[in-house]
This record gives sequence, C-alpha cells and structure tokens, in this order.
Amino acid sequence: MGGKQDRNEAYGKPAKYDPSFRGPIRNRSCTDVICCVLFLLFILGYIVVGIVAWVYGDPRQVLYPRNSTGAYCGVGPNKDKPYLLYFNIFSCVLTANVITVAENGLQCPTPQVCVSSCPEDAWTVEVNQLSEKVGEVFYTANRNFCLPGVPWDMPVIQSLQQELCPGFLLPSTPALGRCVPFLNSTPPELPGISSNTSISQGISGLFDILNARDISVKIFEDFAQSWYWILTALGVALVLSLLFILLLRLVAGPLVLVLILGVLGVLAYGIYHCWEEYRVLRDEGASITQLGITTNLSAYRNVQETWLAALIVLAVLEGILLLMLIFLRQRIRIAIALLEEASKAVGHMMSTLFYPLVTFVLLLICIVYWAMTALYLATSGQPQYVLWAPNASLPSCGKVQMNTSCNPMAQPVNSSCPGLRCIFQSYSSTGLVQRSLFNLQIYVVLALFWTVNWVLALGQCVLAGAFASFYWAFQKPQDIPTFPLSSAFIRTLRYHTGSLAFGALILTLVQMARVILEYIDNKLRGSQNPMARCIMCCFKCCLWCLEKFIKFLNRNAYIMIAVYGKNFCVSAKNAFMLLMRNIVRVVVLDKVTDLLLLFGKLLVVGGVGVLSFFFFTGRIQGLGRHFENPALNYYWLPIMVSILGAYVIASGFFSVFGMCVDTLFLCFLEDLERNDGSADRPYYMSKTLLKILSKKNEALPGHKKRKK
Repeated sequence: MGGKQDRNEAYGKPAKYDPSFRGPIRNRSCTDVICCVLFLLFILGYIVVGIVAWVYGDPRQVLYPRNSTGAYCGVGPNKDKPYLLYFNIFSCVLTANVITVAENGLQCPTPQVCVSSCPEDAWTVEVNQLSEKVGEVFYTANRNFCLPGVPWDMPVIQSLQQELCPGFLLPSTPALGRCVPFLNSTPPELPGISSNTSISQGISGLFDILNARDISVKIFEDFAQSWYWILTALGVALVLSLLFILLLRLVAGPLVLVLILGVLGVLAYGIYHCWEEYRVLRDEGASITQLGITTNLSAYRNVQETWLAALIVLAVLEGILLLMLIFLRQRIRIAIALLEEASKAVGHMMSTLFYPLVTFVLLLICIVYWAMTALYLATSGQPQYVLWAPNASLPSCGKVQMNTSCNPMAQPVNSSCPGLRCIFQSYSSTGLVQRSLFNLQIYVVLALFWTVNWVLALGQCVLAGAFASFYWAFQKPQDIPTFPLSSAFIRTLRYHTGSLAFGALILTLVQMARVILEYIDNKLRGSQNPMARCIMCCFKCCLWCLEKFIKFLNRNAYIMIAVYGKNFCVSAKNAFMLLMRNIVRVVVLDKVTDLLLLFGKLLVVGGVGVLSFFFFTGRIQGLGRHFENPALNYYWLPIMVSILGAYVIASGFFSVFGMCVDTLFLCFLEDLERNDGSADRPYYMSKTLLKILSKKNEALPGHKKRKK
C-alpha cells in the first residue's frame, strides 16, 4: 500500500474535498492575459496584411488570361471575349517544358488574342490565299482571330510575316480560359513544328490536362441530376449517427462485448490460418534458408518461418487480450458505464450535437480568408514585358536589344526583325511588399495554423464546459443549467481566449516545424544518402509523436480550464497528473471508446455506402416512378460523395461524443478523489457507476442515500 501511495504522490496529491465546489466555477477571472493580448495583436496584424494584399494584389492575373497587349480576357473591353487563343500553341512546348510554361502564368512566346469562342474546325492558310486581303480570308469567313487593329486590306502574307494573324487553326476546347486543341488534333505541316517524340508527348500531356473540361461538364450534370438523392443519403447518415449515440445507453455493454469477442474471434481465426499454412509448408520443407535474402517480399509467403512468426505474434496478442479481459474486467465495466452516461448527457443536451456546425463555419472563415490573402499576396507584383523574337540570331535582328522592357499596349513594328514581339516575362519583385512577399506568406501560413487550432480548441473547451455541468449536477436533470452550451461558449470567450491561444500556439509551432521538415525533405530528397534519409525519418517520426502528445495534453487541459477556470499551464499539469494517477483506467477507456466509435463510423459510412451503391446502380427495384435512380454518366460519383459526406457527419457527431466521454471521465476521477460516497461527501456519479464501485469495494458508505 505504501509503495502504491508513493507512486501516486509522485504524480501530485489527489484533489481535496471542497464543500463549495458544484461543478464549473462561475466566479472566475481572465487567464493567460499576455497570450490573449499577443493573439489579438497577431490577428490585427493578420488583418493589416490582408488589407495590404487587397490593395497591391490583383487576382485577375491568376483568374483571367492576358493577351499579347497585356489586356485581360473576359473583363473590361474584352468582356465578350473570355477565351485566349495562341497563334502557335506548339511554341509553348518548343521553347520550354510544360512545367516552366505553367510557372510563367501559361504564357507562351507566340501572339495571343482574346476571342469570343474557340475554333471548331481545322483550317490552314492555302498558298493561293497569301496574296489575298486579310478581310477576305479572315473577316468574311468569320475567322475573327487576328490581333486588334489589323486593317481589312492588308495582304495575308504580310500579316503572317508580322504574326498579326494565325497561319492555322485547330479545333479547340476552352480550358482555364485558354483555347487548347483536342487530343486527336493533327498538327499542320508548318515550319517549326516537327513530329518528334518529345513534342508529341508534351502536347499530349497538355491535352490530357485540358480535356478534363469534358469530364467536369459530365460531373456537373451528374450533380444536377442526383443532388437531392445525395442530400437524402446525408440525412440518413445524420439519423444513423444520432440513433447510434442515443441507443448506446441501452446497448453499450452488449455492443462492446460483441466487439471484443469479434476481435478475439478474428485473432483466433488468424492463428488457425497461420498454423495451417505453417503445417503445409513445413511438410513441404519450404524454409527461408532455401530462399535467402530477396527484395521480392511476396516470396516470403512461401516459407514456413513467415507463418510461424505471424502465428506467434497473433498468439501473443490473443493472450494479452484474454489476460486484460480477466484482470481488467472491472475497469472495462466502468468504461462501458461511462459510455452509457455520455449517451445520457448528449440526450439531455441535444444542442451539443450541432455545435460542430459552428466550428465548421469558423474554420471555413479562417481558410477562406487565408486563401484570399495568399492569392492577393501572390499577385501583388506588376507584370513585366520584354522584347522577344523567334529567330533573334538573324542578322536583321542584331540591332534590336532583346529582353529589354517594353510596353505591351504599343507592340513594336520592325519589319527587319521578323516576329519581334513584346511578351510577358515575370512579375516584378521590386517594392516593399514584393521584397517582403516570402515573409508575409510565412506570416499568413502561421496565422492559418494558429487560428484553425484556436477554433478547434474553442470547440473542445465549450463542449467540455457543457458536459461538465451535466456531471456535476447532483440531481439530474433538475440541476442541469438551462442553457449549458451557450453559457459555456460565453464563459470560454470571456475568460479563456488567452489560454486557448496559448495551447493553440504550442501546437502550431510543432506543426510548422513538421511543415518545414517536410519541405526540406522534399527539396533534398534526390541528394540524400541512406543515413540522411534515416535521420530525417526519425526527426519526422519524433515530431509526429510530439504533435499527438500535445493534442492529447491540450484536450485534457481544456477540460480542466472549462471546469476550474485556471490558466493553461496549471490546467495541463493538473490534467496530466490526474491521468497518470489513473493510467490503467485511461488506457482501458481510451481503447474501448476508440473501438466503439470505429464501429459506429463503419456502421454509418458502410450503411450509407451500401444503400447508395444499390440505389444509384439501379439494383433496388419496385420503388415507384418517383424513386427511380437518375441516369448518370458516372454512377460512382454520387456514391463517393455520399460516403465522404457520411464520414464527415459521423466524425462530427462522434467527436462530440468522444469529448463528452473524456470530460465525464476526468470529472469521474475528480469525483473519486474529492468524495468518498458518505452522506457528507456523496458522489456525483451515476447510479450505474456507484453499483460497479460498490461491487468492487464490497460496500460504499452512503451510496444508498444517493438519489438519481
């Protein structure tokens, strides 16, 4: 006994009885004020960065294509011409690879013009048309693809030499605002366009990307045909999640028993299967000594040692699980009782199930604001244009200084240098905002992580405050506050914004370290030796474990903040010490809860997925004309959306339930330390938990006087 007491005192002294304690402290003060001020100043700076980005940024550089004069297609004077046509799209591949072209804003060293529609048919200038007028060949034939201002009476050959009109057209489709030829288009026989493999592959890759438009149209049509059935499937997921949580008060015990027996059965079958495989291979004499060392992992399935090792591992797991059931059965019963109590708490406070909607809205605001700020920052530089010619090495172009800045609105006219153009080069990096662009982007990424983690912390603390008020209500439901969720929300915002920001900042710094490490690993992946890769992997593993531990610690710290109203460090310390004094109960409850919630998610997601599959594939007959499955291009699309939506809904509901279980568990441990079940110090726990503890301790004084 003395040794056990010494071990418990090593993790702090148990909570003492306080006759004035009646649940979440009402008279509390602001905590972590310094961190609150820093967080508010950081948010103020975030807003200032957003304003600066709004002033200097121009997202049209990303959203709309530019023609050769620098004017946007689809806005302003070119409002009726939303698409950009490349005179010679093959020059995009001839001069650079597709990645380089994409990094330069999809700009190519060829004249570009805004058009109202993309070419539908293939066409090439014929030899007898070279002497004709531009108006006769282009304008009268409704080929309005020349640069603005080309006169009607200009000879076609002159317009082609000066690259004022296209020499050929290919059937194209709009993609990202650009007219790009179809995949099956045949390149014309023109100078500068060869049929070698590299060009063909580059063009095919470009076509593959832009043919996604046809798929997107079909996807949109499928959504238009099946959106109401998708909403129906999501409604079914919501009802199933709600029913599963509410019915846990009745079936938690049998369900946990079935799940545990199922795990035991799976392990037993695995042992049997491994034994049969081992016996057959042993009789055949297949041994690893005959195979040796090989990189073909599937070959190890045909040696007896592999199945023997698997048999030993499964047998050990089976034995450990059986021993846990024998020696920890009482703690498993307590965990089941806490799950039933959590179901009752959610049933008394149904509004908590819909709080994830508030969290979702706040997260959406954080992400949208970050995305807009990052977009405006990325487009804060002014586009720079330089002189360029396709054949700059010609003697006639020697007097022209290439790569010098120019005005795209006043294209150069130089007949001695064919194809001299003013083309886009890059965005300027001059100016205070542009020079600080990298630092500002780091700032907004840090702001994204911090605000997102703060919103998640707010949700956890608010739910913990609501569920703690349920546990510490002596007479349930009479003593439960009228509006526990809204009271906890106001109390958390008013007093503990700084504490939430403190915990969120610690988690943010670890996540930023992981992001930086992933960035370094990605940059150095090609030059790393095996030892460096091993060290990098160890670093990433350590940071992943640290992030998981901090999330666990923060979650329990927010529960203590919601109950006692102390600062983050004190709350985290008290929560950690309390859990370490009851480490066995923590492990058992955590695993039982994880197993149960995993089964719940599989039930909801699997049920909605199977139902959606049978409905959208037309395998459910006899439902009537109003319930016929819609005709779809991709029947798997609404099925996948329904499954994803069901998973999101189930995760939202079960996250509330998981927070409820964790809160009630900490309150239960505090209740055991504060009170002894006597008439003067009665327990606040439920009658079911009292019975379990009474059987464990043979008799608990005062528990018969407890009324529930």
